[in-house]
Amino acid sequence: MKRPNPVVWLGALTLVALPPAAHERRVQISGTITTTLTIFEDAELAGDVMCEVEGAPCVAFGAPDITLRLQGFTMRGRAEPPNRCVSIADFFTKVEDGISMVGQSGVAVLGPGRVENFARYGIFAMSSSTVTIRRVTAADNCFSGIQVWTVSDSEVTENVSARNAMGSQAFPCGGI
Repeated sequence: MKRPNPVVWLGALTLVALPPAAHERRVQISGTITTTLTIFEDAELAGDVMCEVEGAPCVAFGAPDITLRLQGFTMRGRAEPPNRCVSIADFFTKVEDGISMVGQSGVAVLGPGRVENFARYGIFAMSSSTVTIRRVTAADNCFSGIQVWTVSDSEVTENVSARNAMGSQAFPCGGI
């Protein structure tokens, strides 16, 4: 009977014992956010998030080719539609969105998870390409649950939108 080569076994054990590659690590997000959190690398929710940010997004994508994974948790804003919604007069200056994906390509928000109670949009994607938003529940946001403007080559699938637009006043919108 032929004995296994110990060098081959040592190599196999070494590969198993190595830590995950650096690109597999993600920024962990949870708790209360009081100023816009701009992410520049892959991130994930590690618990529910309460957003206390006024007049700006809660989480913003600051680089291309990154993903935010909701991991089954909830991001909750300060609004209780129709109360505490952005007014029509402040609509373009107080961008109180849950997640902002503006001007970035190759970005993704992946559920399952919830984005709710934001004074404008739950998720806002604009001037971007290859955006993916999948398996997110957007509920009780003042305007749209998920809003996309000038976005191309993108995938917005398997999402649920409920009770959005209760504060949209003269800007009727809704789900996606």
